[in-house]
Amino acid sequence: MTEPKTLYTAYTALIETVLTELIADGVLPAGTSFANVTLEPPRDPSHGDLATNAAMVLAKPAGLNPRSLAEAITAKLAAHPSITSADIAGPGFINLRLVPQAWLDELQAIASLGDDYGRSDVGGGRVVNIEYVSANPTGPMHMGHCRGAVVGDALGSLLEFAGHQVIREYYVNDAGAQVDVLARSVHMRYREALGETITIPEGLYPGDYLVPVGQALAAEFGDTYVTAPEDDWLILFRTRAVAAMMDMIREDLATLGIKHDLFSSEAELQASGKVDAAEQWLRDHDLVYDGVLEAPKGKAPPEDWEPVQLPLFRSTKFGDDQDRPIKKSNGAWTYFGADLAYHFQKSQSADALVDIWGADHAGTVKRIKAAVAALTSADGAAPKPFEVKLVQMVQLLKGGQPFKMSKRSGNFVTLADVVEMVGKDVVRFTMLTRKPDAQMDFDFDKVVEASKDNPVFYVQYAHARIRSTLRKAADAGLTPTDTNLAMLGSEERALIARAAQFPREIEAASRAREPHRIAFYLYDLAADLHSYWNLGNDRQEKRFIVEQDAQLTEARLFLGTAIGQVIRNGLAVLGVEAVESM
Repeated sequence: MTEPKTLYTAYTALIETVLTELIADGVLPAGTSFANVTLEPPRDPSHGDLATNAAMVLAKPAGLNPRSLAEAITAKLAAHPSITSADIAGPGFINLRLVPQAWLDELQAIASLGDDYGRSDVGGGRVVNIEYVSANPTGPMHMGHCRGAVVGDALGSLLEFAGHQVIREYYVNDAGAQVDVLARSVHMRYREALGETITIPEGLYPGDYLVPVGQALAAEFGDTYVTAPEDDWLILFRTRAVAAMMDMIREDLATLGIKHDLFSSEAELQASGKVDAAEQWLRDHDLVYDGVLEAPKGKAPPEDWEPVQLPLFRSTKFGDDQDRPIKKSNGAWTYFGADLAYHFQKSQSADALVDIWGADHAGTVKRIKAAVAALTSADGAAPKPFEVKLVQMVQLLKGGQPFKMSKRSGNFVTLADVVEMVGKDVVRFTMLTRKPDAQMDFDFDKVVEASKDNPVFYVQYAHARIRSTLRKAADAGLTPTDTNLAMLGSEERALIARAAQFPREIEAASRAREPHRIAFYLYDLAADLHSYWNLGNDRQEKRFIVEQDAQLTEARLFLGTAIGQVIRNGLAVLGVEAVESM
């Protein structure tokens, strides 16, 4: 059995068929690309059901006036039996009106495809590596990591739903000075576990979460390292502490439903010689040279500038404002040098890369994009696509005031504590209700509020309403059927029209790497469902269940089932469960 085509897929194919005919007719030149042709809902629903920009984007390459090309396109489209009218608007946009059956067919496509409705092959199986969270392994997850974690995880699900293969990666920063500080902090807890009264000095990590790590080391080694020189225990304590912190981090992320396929160690990367290999590759391609950076004029020199000869990456060749050092004067790798090698490693097994970073890293975006462009464009190949998505911090509020809370950390709000307070689904959906680069307030009172102003509640309530109606109908012996869908009117078709946009929203969101678009779409779909539902508050004949008309009721139940399916599919992409009742 052939899978049913969704409405936008079917009419996109129809427009491409018409354009292909115009090539055969000599109206359009051979080889005309349809890549920029779009099909979408008109901005004003009164203009029609669908709109295409085909004439606008193809007229110039064809040497035609957009309106005259639009006339040639509409002449063919208007002859199609499922199109009742094809009208030209403005300079050449084309608005289409469809027969009612086209929308009813979409309801049946939703029912037939079920959990796969909206799934796409636009990704073509291409491998995308998404690196997200990558917090230093020095303590539990805090809310500063939460937003990027949700955005990265939801993006992974979105890209998989759109036909990509996805590698979810976490880069473990276990080679820097911060893990030595962690080891020293654990040594204090180790001494405490052996009975010593300690005071955590400023500059070490004070959180109680390190107590169990110190206790485990005390149980294993006794007092062996209490007075031993730091060189005797630093590597051991660092290794054990990082392992314990990563176990804690995985556990914290699991409370939010966040998963990774791969945890890559910075220390292992450097020990393997891959950073040296990346430097040599760049030297072989004349992208690294030994030179001295000039200090910036008129301001204090940046932290990574030194008036000595250093290996410099030619990042100016790729749009950066200056070449960048990959090593310090003591021979240690700069953060940029290590990141350069890490991205080189990631690019070996992926067709495209996406990094989810905190907005505080914005200053390094240009140079790492330059590096990836260089590393992936050897021998004249086009550079592999690479995007950095910046995520703004989240301000926690309660009662309209900044909220301070700490249990394990000593100085920050942990992710696990927030999930415990409001639930995984509330946290995940809320993190996607604004664009990642926009500031966000997470108000503990509002995210659990039962109102239209709370998108989490509003979408969940739409699904719960549908499920409740289906249960009530079942008790009355009524079931969803598609036998009499023709009884559905214009209000119902408007609701179907919104549901039918889901597949194109998935494709658009995946191309833009923006999972928040799906949250926005679900809110709009929920709003349409609630508006339709409210019609029945004033007029009994507009309710889903019309007691005196079983055939109409079963058709509307079929509609409700389809809307519920789309909501579930969208929430699944975001990693949020669709509730059965509220």
